[in-house]
Amino acid sequence: MGDQIKRIGILTGGGDCPGLNSVIYGIMLKAYDAGIECVGILKGWKGFIENLTIPLNISEHDDLHTIGGTLLFTSRTNPFSAGTSKEQISKELAAKFEVLGIDALVAIGGDDTLGVADAMYQYSNANVVGVPKTIDNDLAGTHYTFGFWSAVQLASNSMDNLTTTARSHQRVFVVEIMGRDAGFLTMYSGISTGADIILIPETPFDLEEDIVEVLKNRVKAGHKHHIIAVSEGAYPKLESLKRDFKTISQETIDKLPKDAFGNPLLTHLKISQIVVQELNLRADLKQEFNENGVDFECRSVILGHTMRAGTPNSFDRILGLRFGLAAMKLVLERKFGKMVCLKSNKIESVPLSEGVKKKYITPDNDKMELRDLLVKIRYLSKQK
Repeated sequence: MGDQIKRIGILTGGGDCPGLNSVIYGIMLKAYDAGIECVGILKGWKGFIENLTIPLNISEHDDLHTIGGTLLFTSRTNPFSAGTSKEQISKELAAKFEVLGIDALVAIGGDDTLGVADAMYQYSNANVVGVPKTIDNDLAGTHYTFGFWSAVQLASNSMDNLTTTARSHQRVFVVEIMGRDAGFLTMYSGISTGADIILIPETPFDLEEDIVEVLKNRVKAGHKHHIIAVSEGAYPKLESLKRDFKTISQETIDKLPKDAFGNPLLTHLKISQIVVQELNLRADLKQEFNENGVDFECRSVILGHTMRAGTPNSFDRILGLRFGLAAMKLVLERKFGKMVCLKSNKIESVPLSEGVKKKYITPDNDKMELRDLLVKIRYLSKQK
């Protein structure tokens, strides 16, 4: 590879989310201004390996940042899953720059996608720059990722809408929200809409204390409808699993499919449906509702991929554009092996190896306190 950057590749990997096109457009704006050609690499690392590319002519993509999804398509292809050494594969990937005719690469993705980019840089000193993308907002290197706030708004809108049905039918809704390992989406959208119970992966729940008793206290205080927001990766405490659950056991969890690291895929539990099944078996809960003039009715709703849908909101459009601009500036300054990030309200950069680490909601987070206060105060304040 020569010293001069004339042509850059752009790829998007992992799950889609609002704002991907905004990042691409931000890169293209600065690249055009600098006289650099952009080539789109299709389907993430799959397209990088298989030479699947398209030209990116900015004149054909006016206001691309207003459109959801990614025009480059995406995949969850992991080049390191074949069993060959990471160093060898990284060097083979770096050699693809010449085949693809690119002098640098901007990879847009989460910990898996950017982990590959980091390995390419570590083992081959490849000209790569990363842009953090995860709808879950669980990358340690940045305060927020694009797409997160759009997804929070979509989940909030859904729960707001469900509340009108819950109120009309005096119903309990258990709403399952994306978040396999971290509960940011559930916590933020749950607090935003005033969800009555919020369950996240960081704090395993007790069915009796955190759900049944709360519902009993709420109905005694006069509440006639209830929204439970639950992360897809939320799971019960071991003692509660043994004591309270009738429809699943530790054996159920042990038999779940495993991820690449041998951890059970808790998302396969469909935890919202499990909670509904367990609550429907509780005669004591139904009796408490009946004694307070409410027929117990409980339903589950899984928001799933609807949270990735539609156009990015204004925040994510602008953050995506800023990330794209910053990534292209790193390329022009030849500051490779970096990931752009948002720190407070400033766009900065961190080493890829640092940026792709996971983050979680910590016990001292003020959102934890808000969640617990929302649960407790609303029924305490109505007690006679």
